Amino acid sequence: EVQLVESGGGLVQAGDSLSLSCAASGFTFDDYTIGWFRQAPGKEREGVELINLRDRRTYYADSVKGRFTISSDMAKNTVYLRMHGLKPEDTAVYSCAVSTAPSWSFLEYHSWGQGTQVTVSS
Repeated sequence: EVQLVESGGGLVQAGDSLSLSCAASGFTFDDYTIGWFRQAPGKEREGVELINLRDRRTYYADSVKGRFTISSDMAKNTVYLRMHGLKPEDTAVYSCAVSTAPSWSFLEYHSWGQGTQVTVSS
């Protein structure tokens, strides 16, 4: 059974940093892509960053480029999202998900974690 468990969310102030973790199990980790998505109230879910675990290639949304960094620990089957320079507009529920290939469409992801809330106050 595929399982993804996010952790690390919380309440921070604008300009602060936060690190999220996505611990994966139940599949061959390095055969897939992990994507971080976020959804704010009243808004559509959007892709934030992706990592292709086959070649470690990463992909960034323009809204977070230069502020967020995605990485992986293959020994721990864990993907991290390190966020710096947080802004109030980064407030959302952040979820990780698994896909067979990199894609910005959340429809391409077949398994999701429960999500973790990130709230950035101004």
